[in-house]
Amino acid sequence: MNIAKRLQGLDWKAIEQALWNMGYAKTPAVLTADECEELISLYADQTRFRRRIDMERHRFGVGEYQYFAEPLPALVQGLRLSTYPPLATIANGWMEALRQPQRYPADLPSFLARCQEHGQTKPTPLLLRYEIGGYNCLHQDLYGEIAFPLQLTCFLSRREIDYTGGEFLVVEQRPRAQSRGEAIATEQGEIIIFATRDRPAAGARGYHRLQMRHGVSRIRSGQRYALGIIFHNAT
Repeated sequence: MNIAKRLQGLDWKAIEQALWNMGYAKTPAVLTADECEELISLYADQTRFRRRIDMERHRFGVGEYQYFAEPLPALVQGLRLSTYPPLATIANGWMEALRQPQRYPADLPSFLARCQEHGQTKPTPLLLRYEIGGYNCLHQDLYGEIAFPLQLTCFLSRREIDYTGGEFLVVEQRPRAQSRGEAIATEQGEIIIFATRDRPAAGARGYHRLQMRHGVSRIRSGQRYALGIIFHNAT
């Protein structure tokens, strides 16, 4: 079964409800073990990437990641194309709840054309690698004026076999209250879909924004690889 059919088979109603309630949703394993290994093997091929980032140098954490160059690998492109439409529907619902004028096109090429109009032409899907002691500070992935409200991370390594530690972190900043965080253990092939910058939350006077940040806890042993799918391009 190809990646588009696997993604269509997910429980998108449950995903949408989780995103509204918590700002993130975790899927069952979508990628096969072979697909995960194939993506990991690309990391050493510098011809597939446009830029490498040493996280420690930039004080982003400890580890490194590389942005894919065009053309994107077929699996990465398939993930990006197939997850965008249902997430655009959710994103538009968020904008309506927050009484914001933005609306997102129904398909990814149309959205990327909007990015291009604002000078955002560089692809943003990336592979991340962490070794012992590595971690990712809490952050938001914003690359220009245009930003899609949702993104996803696909987990390529086997927890407790390839690595230990390295939980996915989500922190929600609540108004007039302390922040709330969650540490999410993930298995190979699973996907977490989460808010890029903020999400709507119901209050006494309607919906308001809750700021969201994400990161990765410290790796205690081994190596951890992940694939990040961000829909807006970079300048």
